[in-house]
Amino acid sequence: MTAQHPAQRPLVIATRESQLALWQARHVQALLQERGHRIELLGMTTRGDQILDRTLSKVGGKGLFIKELEVALQEGRADIAVHSLKDVPMVLPEGFALACVMQREDPRDAFVSPHHARLEDLPQGAVVGTSSLRRQVLLHALRPDLRIEPLRGNVNTRLRKLDEGQYAAIVLAAAGLKRLGLGERIRSTFEPEQMLPAAGQGALAIEVRADRQDLLQGLAPLADQSTWLTVTAERAVSRAMGGSCSMPLAAHGQWQGQTLRLAAAWGDLSGRSPLVRAAGEATVTTLQEADALGLRVAAQLQTHGAVAEPGA
Repeated sequence: MTAQHPAQRPLVIATRESQLALWQARHVQALLQERGHRIELLGMTTRGDQILDRTLSKVGGKGLFIKELEVALQEGRADIAVHSLKDVPMVLPEGFALACVMQREDPRDAFVSPHHARLEDLPQGAVVGTSSLRRQVLLHALRPDLRIEPLRGNVNTRLRKLDEGQYAAIVLAAAGLKRLGLGERIRSTFEPEQMLPAAGQGALAIEVRADRQDLLQGLAPLADQSTWLTVTAERAVSRAMGGSCSMPLAAHGQWQGQTLRLAAAWGDLSGRSPLVRAAGEATVTTLQEADALGLRVAAQLQTHGAVAEPGA
């Protein structure tokens, strides 16, 4: 993917039309334009954007956010799709590939509330909004007294519902708030030891057709290798567990030198089983080593009582 001559057609980025998705696409557009490419955006509405009255775990998972974008790639209407990596299924459909994973924004969860500074400050029985099963079980472990209620919609819709008084607090990804210039809405952030992030949270990925060698090579300069290694280990945990929107699962890696430390947590939505945690570390320099670390931590989760989804 060398810099294009003005007569050549521009590269087209397929993107959801939510404010955050458009920010992400325009961010990639700007980086590629700096490298001499002509870039256009193709805005699309996905099934995940249309279905707002049910949780994702009940309607097909986060893959609903990217299917239409992949169809545009397959049909040649777009060249590139930009995703929040945590929305990308652990196994891509045949014929597609991740060309790169970009430098990660803050991977932590954010506590947002008009009247309370921290989760600990919420009154007994307060209503907290999130539709993430991972956040539900981790919040329950921290504060069993809270009422956890579903919360769907884009970032601004969720903030509006909070401001209307439907919730005492909501939990969102810190990365999305910061990217949208809404960092001031964050009252506090949960450290990973307190609330372990989702696999890939805060990272952006670029998907292409697997046969587009020009794009696989040309997008390489946008990759951040340490982020890619980290999220590969995290996603390996989720893949080994059969992780999807219907599984409360967290996986998060942090570096100490060349050593990647990976922590994971699995929860039982019924509340009958306690939260299961596992951790491991390894010297990681390749995607294969990162994947192997993730598989070891997933096996440890299962040894401690976590239940993988059938077929995992």
